[in-house]
Amino acid sequence: MASGVTVDENVLTIFNEMKVRKANVNEEEKSKRKKAVLFCLSDDKKRIIIEEGNEILQGDEGDPYLKFVKILPPNDCRYVLYDATYETKETKKEDLVFIFWAPESAPLKSKMIYASSKDAIKKKFTGIKHEWQVNGLEDIKDRKTLAEKLGGASVVTLEGKPLCD
Repeated sequence: MASGVTVDENVLTIFNEMKVRKANVNEEEKSKRKKAVLFCLSDDKKRIIIEEGNEILQGDEGDPYLKFVKILPPNDCRYVLYDATYETKETKKEDLVFIFWAPESAPLKSKMIYASSKDAIKKKFTGIKHEWQVNGLEDIKDRKTLAEKLGGASVVTLEGKPLCD
């Protein structure tokens, strides 16, 4: 079911910046790359926009995964682009993950409009290999859950942190 919601041009710009990884970047440029960005509906519920102030940069201090989990609103839905850095038993990888955050505690109306608008943003995010719908902190607080989405048992680290217990 389409909701008629459109995707703001800035959302596409952010997606393209996150998607294209330049090989020859210095550490300063790399530290300013976006690691995670939240997108929300505009106040009039007609456009998907960047949620200002809710992004994580590659160079931010601390564990980016834990920071990402903390910026998710506990009682409303969001779309998220997360640039996951992980290692399998064979190689290091980086993949963009599209996350639909729809916590159980979000209002029904919000869940319905976000769910019906999800295709609008997904169609713009071409080349995304991983999609994840998350319905609460229990589903997302453990990095192993994301690791399973990325490559199952072959993933050994996520954001530089080992997955072993």
